[in-house]
Amino acid sequence: MTDKPKIPAIDLKQLQFYYQSGGWQLNLPGLTLHCGQHLFVRGVSGSGKTTLLNLLCGITRPVSGELYVNGQPLHQLSSSARDSLRAKHIGVVFQQLNLIPYLSVLDNTLLSSHFAGQNKTDSVNRAKTLLQRLGLQQDLWHKPATNLSVGQQQRVAIARALLPKPTLLIADEPTSALDSDNRDAFMRVMLAEADANGCTVIFVSHDQSLTQYFHYQLDMQQLATGVQPC
Repeated sequence: MTDKPKIPAIDLKQLQFYYQSGGWQLNLPGLTLHCGQHLFVRGVSGSGKTTLLNLLCGITRPVSGELYVNGQPLHQLSSSARDSLRAKHIGVVFQQLNLIPYLSVLDNTLLSSHFAGQNKTDSVNRAKTLLQRLGLQQDLWHKPATNLSVGQQQRVAIARALLPKPTLLIADEPTSALDSDNRDAFMRVMLAEADANGCTVIFVSHDQSLTQYFHYQLDMQQLATGVQPC
């Protein structure tokens, strides 16, 4: 029996977005990433990095072109369908982390599984396992997120993003406020957990030195050249 072709984690063709007021626009001829591949996205402020991430998350719809995530046509889905796909299949680590300060470490982690509609008991067990792997021991689980160091809060954000077992992990400059030692520790932990889950990673940063952690890179100033090996 012939094996079925594997569906790419990301597949886009002739993607275009622009504001109705005119001026800035994004044109990306093509981008394909297979499951487990990691992409580093770089570019100056205003080059469209965040817009690209919003398109890949389904927050923003392209003006034209095709965009598939896990085989699903985001460019054709309704707003509610995109929200559902994002909750179940896309994990996001934000630059500002977006933890809820008054919630505990464990409850912050469990938010993603709640929105994904996953079984609570299974989610709690997986959350505890993830937190332990990320170096957050049991004595921290019931403390408010504000009681943690920045490095610990970042690990909670990783656990939250990875908890629903997403096929795609998107990270928007989460290391911008870190020194080099904490930055490298963060990268190793995040990518190790992503690899353990077979998760595709798209990572945005100004820091060119981080390309050492990635398979491929995309320069927002040279979109016509597409994805290049690191």
